[in-house]
Amino acid sequence: MSGPLVALTGATGFIGSAALRELGRRGVRVRALTRHPGPDADPLVERFTGDLTDPGSLRGLCEGADALLHLASCVSPDESLCEAVNHRGAVALAAEARRAAVPRVVALSTAAVYGPGPHHGPDVDAIRPAPTSPASRTRLAGEAPMLDCGAVVLRPGLVLGAGDRWVVPALAELLRRVPARWDGGRGLLSAVDVTDLARLVADLACGPHAVPAGVHHASHPVPVRNGDLMDALAEHAVLPRAEADWPWQRCLESLRENPGRMSERQFALLARDHWYASMEIWRAAACPPGPGVLARLEEAAPWYRRHVAPTA
Repeated sequence: MSGPLVALTGATGFIGSAALRELGRRGVRVRALTRHPGPDADPLVERFTGDLTDPGSLRGLCEGADALLHLASCVSPDESLCEAVNHRGAVALAAEARRAAVPRVVALSTAAVYGPGPHHGPDVDAIRPAPTSPASRTRLAGEAPMLDCGAVVLRPGLVLGAGDRWVVPALAELLRRVPARWDGGRGLLSAVDVTDLARLVADLACGPHAVPAGVHHASHPVPVRNGDLMDALAEHAVLPRAEADWPWQRCLESLRENPGRMSERQFALLARDHWYASMEIWRAAACPPGPGVLARLEEAAPWYRRHVAPTA
């Protein structure tokens, strides 16, 4: 079978599975890292058994590949597990990419490496990372080995769409604990729909425009207001509509009076300014960014209603 071959990690995850679908739509062959052996049900997808925590098992993953898409990550409070997957796994994967001389490498990181904020639209070069969680600390550490092997490193902000089990579920919990519009809903957020992010990583992996190694913000170029996002989710019957409008201090008091899984820092991340200049990578890849997360919600809303609305 001819055509490009892309080695992929994270193929069963939220973003990785969207990338796998996009590559399949383009007829691209994929060698997908998996921890569990099994049949190759799709003729375009070859399962490669291995584990990021076992460097020896990665031998051959990148052999003959035209690109490596490293989209796997561990998001856990367990620092040792995050270190094993996000940092040491990236070191091992970068070594395999260099050994196989893979021409293009794309690695997924996160804008969470910047810490609590607020942040008001900086370029990558204008803001220093200050990670606060095990996941963000180790994902930042994992960027370095990928850059050393020539990777384009992407730092998206909030990623929404069918399969999202963090952003909108978190908003649902926070709205139950703080049942109001949060500080006027004025917080600006960097966000991207998972299908648009998948198009971007596919273009970077096998599109006609090779992008030099470096770190890039990878959200939609136009930030979304928290209030507009909450209104759109209400219009699609994913979340209830907030009728009251509370100032920030009252929001924090309600959050503290109603304990839950989401921390005060995470509340601020979703309610106050956390946006980053993101046009550069879309332009470099010659990839149109799409209409944005609000326009994409109609397509994702049925999935959200099945998975989020019952507990909203």
